[in-house]
Amino acid sequence: MKPIVVQGTLLKCSFGNMPTPIMVMPDKKVNATLPAAVKSDHVPFLNILPFGMCSNPANPMVAAATAAALGVLTPMPCIPCTAQDWGKVCSKVKIGGKEAINMGSCLKCLYGGNIQVVAPLQPTVLIS
Repeated sequence: MKPIVVQGTLLKCSFGNMPTPIMVMPDKKVNATLPAAVKSDHVPFLNILPFGMCSNPANPMVAAATAAALGVLTPMPCIPCTAQDWGKVCSKVKIGGKEAINMGSCLKCLYGGNIQVVAPLQPTVLIS
C-alpha cells in the first residue's frame, strides 16, 4: 500500500514552478503526530496553497498577460482553483468516514493543472 498523505507533504502542479505543502486540519489525526489528508481536502488557500507562478495559457491571468506581451508566454501568480475532490484515493483507509489520499492520488485544477504528491512524509515499512 502506498503511504498516506499527511500535513506538510509536498505537492506539485504540472503548470506551477514550485512545490507547496498540503495543509490539513488538526482534527484528522489517526494515532500519529501529523493529521492525514482525505479526499475532500482540496479547498484553495486552506488546503491547497499557490504553486508559485502558473504557466498554463488556460488560466485567464496567464492568457491576458501573454496577449499583452504579443504572444510571448508570460507566467502569472498561481491561484489554485480546485473544485473537485481528490481522485485515485485509498479506499481501504478512511478518516472520519472519508477516504484518505495517498502517493497515487491526484487533483485537477480548473485551469488544467494536474496536482500530484511529490514526496511522502510517512515512512514506508517493508515486512519481509
